[in-house]
Amino acid sequence: MDRDHDKHLIETRVDGIDAYDGYFLKVAKDQVRLPDGKPATREFIRHPGAVVILPVFDDGSVLLERQYRYPLDRVFIELPAGKIDPGEDPLACAKRELQEETGYTAQDWQFVCTIHNAIAYSDEHLDIFIARGLKPGKSALDDGEFLDVFIATQEDFMTWVREGKVTDVKTVIGAFWLEKLASGTWSL
Repeated sequence: MDRDHDKHLIETRVDGIDAYDGYFLKVAKDQVRLPDGKPATREFIRHPGAVVILPVFDDGSVLLERQYRYPLDRVFIELPAGKIDPGEDPLACAKRELQEETGYTAQDWQFVCTIHNAIAYSDEHLDIFIARGLKPGKSALDDGEFLDVFIATQEDFMTWVREGKVTDVKTVIGAFWLEKLASGTWSL
């Protein structure tokens, strides 16, 4: 659909301020005009974007991470991922993040899709890439970054999603993409 077709749904920014300008996140507070002409306020997080890597071994197993996430005070199972630096190409970011977090490099990279994980309160997007031809190496974690890296079968990975042991949205979406690609139902 195009913007003309959706005109009756679109809100128009009238004014706005940066309510918070942090190192990692910024919070915008905008005044908008609703489609019916009434005013409203929209607060949302500005995010530079990120990448998610689906690292798949030749036997179909997947490279995963366990990492503590402070806002929810628990350790999560996740796919490798990371924030895109200003001016950085998303694929270059994916290659950098895979190596930094896991030590692995990949010979074959393919773009999968872009997702928007929190559309009600953030402009964040995540570009998903599949990485094959994995080779182990030495990780180079960022200062203050702590995680465990492990290998899981696709069957175990999907079981953890079904059982609610994997709840991180980017990882759940990545799991479903891997399942569809492995079965041949979807292709890139």
